[in-house]
Amino acid sequence: MSLPAMIATERLRLPLLDAAVVADLRAGARRPQFHPDFPRPDDLDAISMWREGDPWSVRAIVRGVTALGTIGFFGAPEPADDDVPETEVGFGLVDEAQGWGFATEALTALLDHVDALGVRVRARTRPENARSLRVLAKTGFTALRGADDDGHLVMARSLP
Repeated sequence: MSLPAMIATERLRLPLLDAAVVADLRAGARRPQFHPDFPRPDDLDAISMWREGDPWSVRAIVRGVTALGTIGFFGAPEPADDDVPETEVGFGLVDEAQGWGFATEALTALLDHVDALGVRVRARTRPENARSLRVLAKTGFTALRGADDDGHLVMARSLP
């Protein structure tokens, strides 16, 4: 099971992060293509799970030439209790990029590729995070699996 290293939409590119970018992010180095508010603390958490060359790893959300956030999986799919391969997705954008449909567009593009591989996806979000809940609802996350130990809602998306 594999995903392309670059996924593109009408307005966005979702490239896998490479070692040089990850090293700069970890070191706090600024690149001209980083939005002034990128990386956010959640982006830095995401790169802690980065694995070089792994198509299930962290990607940048890029509009034009500007990195606005990150999206990616918490690991390669593994069989769930019903033997359907499943993985977890996470995403986030700088505040200025929210409300423009970029998260929905990025997640939809990523899910299109995952659907073709027969992988079910779950996500976690805080119950008060209305924007994330809206993105998840728009992209088909309808099954509520309860809450995790940290109080995040766990949502799942059925395969088409």
